[in-house]
Amino acid sequence: MKDGAVSPEPASSPFEVCEPADIRALIEAYPLAWVYAVHAGEASLLPLVGIFDEEDGLVELIGHFARSNPLWAAFEADPKATILFTGPQGYISPSQAGRRNWGPTWNYAKLHVEADISVEEDLTPEAIDVLVDHVEKDKPEPWRAAELGERYDLLMPMIIGFRARIRKLKPTFKLGQTEDEPTFRAIMSNLPEGDLKAWMARFDRRSG
Repeated sequence: MKDGAVSPEPASSPFEVCEPADIRALIEAYPLAWVYAVHAGEASLLPLVGIFDEEDGLVELIGHFARSNPLWAAFEADPKATILFTGPQGYISPSQAGRRNWGPTWNYAKLHVEADISVEEDLTPEAIDVLVDHVEKDKPEPWRAAELGERYDLLMPMIIGFRARIRKLKPTFKLGQTEDEPTFRAIMSNLPEGDLKAWMARFDRRSG
């Protein structure tokens, strides 16, 4: 990864082994994250957009919040933040594993980020544009903020942009990596189609 991107902390379990592309995919698929001001004890759910280098390394996160949000004052006083992304998740039953003597479990993906938040008024238009571009990109006729017309100038003073400069990354992808082959295949055959099943397949290294 190039300068500016932050690598995850060294893996201490099989569930922490991942590629930069996995972290990028999680952030892009599940942009709504808890943003917590460490010293003020304030938290909000906010959509965030990741900025990545050419090797998929996470450089920073961009977002915005209402000026009335207590996080603004909290981060002006102290920039330290914990950010939590949660991805696909679900209960796995022994009946899905095909083993009645198998303990049930919960599979999930998450990303724990430690960052410093910089609230930047000049960033606000860009923060809106990058979020709109991200969430509208797959629409047949993507909406743009300019379509607000006169309302744009009325709404913009009510919000303010910020960037999160990454200090630490700790991903956890608990997606069946430690199950033996027959158990994993049974779970996959019994899981309904959806995000959890797709992400478990993504992290299945058994065939190579």
